[in-house]
Amino acid sequence: MSLFSTPQQLARLQQVLFMCLRLPFSHGAIPGKVLEKAFAHVRQGKVLGTYDFVDVVNVDEGCGWQMKSTRESTPVTWKRAKLPDAARLIDASKESDAACQELGNVIIGFCNEHARKSLADYDLEEVGYVRLILHDNGLVTYFERSLCSVSEPNIFDPNDFSWKWSTPKAATKKEQLPALHGTHRPTDTKWWAWHGQGENQLHFTGESTWWPRSSRHSLSFNAPNDEETLTIDRLLAIFDDSNSSP
Repeated sequence: MSLFSTPQQLARLQQVLFMCLRLPFSHGAIPGKVLEKAFAHVRQGKVLGTYDFVDVVNVDEGCGWQMKSTRESTPVTWKRAKLPDAARLIDASKESDAACQELGNVIIGFCNEHARKSLADYDLEEVGYVRLILHDNGLVTYFERSLCSVSEPNIFDPNDFSWKWSTPKAATKKEQLPALHGTHRPTDTKWWAWHGQGENQLHFTGESTWWPRSSRHSLSFNAPNDEETLTIDRLLAIFDDSNSSP
């Protein structure tokens, strides 16, 4: 079993991702679905295309991976946390701090259960995290990390977080509902924002604390410059040259 890519696989991933960014219709971004296919190609995995926690699996190696690809400034939506009995929990959370904490604990439990279900459903030994970040300065960061395993199935500890509702912000066109914020107690920083009165997105604002300064399971490279980016004409010429080859 090998959750992490080898140096050779990382080098191949960099080549594939760089080529994806060279395409004229990439607009300097790599959607999550493209990252999934690139990773599955290099790691001989299978893209699931489902709403399971893992996006790609290699059943033979007992590994699955959750994947995220965004620009640096785009918040990461960890999942749509549509909780059972949400209305009652929300109403109670506005009446007491204890009930607010209970709601936060249910959210964290919901996240952990989603990952545990993938461990069981696909008979996996371990689940990893694959992340691609496109920075505003043109740098691209890619990294892999372990999330959970059969022996340690929970990703997050609910005791690490305290919860409270945000103060609604003024909005000019429509009402902006408050979000439930989860603060990471060890660092006293906001990690979560659950929009449970709207579309149930759970934004993982603390995900940036996972970004590595350096790691043997990461790579960093510059996105293609203007000269390296293919134009439509150049791309069509490449296909024409390929089709005309004997």
